[in-house]
Amino acid sequence: MRAPEQLGPYRYTQSDTSFPLGQDSLALASFATLRRGDRVCDLGCGGGALLLLLAARQSTLTLSGVELSPEDSALARRNLSENGLTGEIYTGDIRRVCKTLPAGGFSLVISNPPYFKAGSGGDGGTARMEEAALTDWCAAAGRLTKNGGRFALVHRPERLTELFLALSRSGLEPKRLQLIQHDAHTPPSAVLVEAVRQGRPGLEVLPTLLMNRRQSYGRHFISGTHPHRQPGGHLPADGGHSG
Repeated sequence: MRAPEQLGPYRYTQSDTSFPLGQDSLALASFATLRRGDRVCDLGCGGGALLLLLAARQSTLTLSGVELSPEDSALARRNLSENGLTGEIYTGDIRRVCKTLPAGGFSLVISNPPYFKAGSGGDGGTARMEEAALTDWCAAAGRLTKNGGRFALVHRPERLTELFLALSRSGLEPKRLQLIQHDAHTPPSAVLVEAVRQGRPGLEVLPTLLMNRRQSYGRHFISGTHPHRQPGGHLPADGGHSG
């Protein structure tokens, strides 16, 4: 196990074999629109970091997660329990597990899915290679999200066309988009997207989020104490820091 990490009021333990918590997940947790009483499901929840980060922003959530790895599923349950939180963590492939969960049962589905197709030569390592395709992640989110509910995720900018097509086929309309880049001289490395189930057309493009690799990201901002936090749940373009 890696040393526990403080995420707002919660302590997060992650295993040596799981994909480490990174700035993309932190940005996603801040980007997603949260409302009191939301029923949240994290697809590919790993050790439960996103669930902790969201609970730090809003204490009235009902938390659920789906994770392929039995070890990470057990760790997610432990992380919730040791922080005094309750939630349901389901173990298995999202393509199967999500068919057993109630359709339209969640007001927010969130995910940081693998970025690279299997065999694509992407530089993310095996933990960031797809087993389920991007269309499968969107289909699972489309099934679980109630009408008017949101699906928030982070992915690679070069896959935006594929992502938007998959969202549309799953009844999810992209409504908010924010690019992430590490400095003003490099191309964006990731993109945050929030879609609404059966939403009306109309996409809001937010200012680019700059995240300097060399500075501390300031994980405490998730709890609402970050000096650059905005009410809309995202950082201003010049407020991001890497971890």
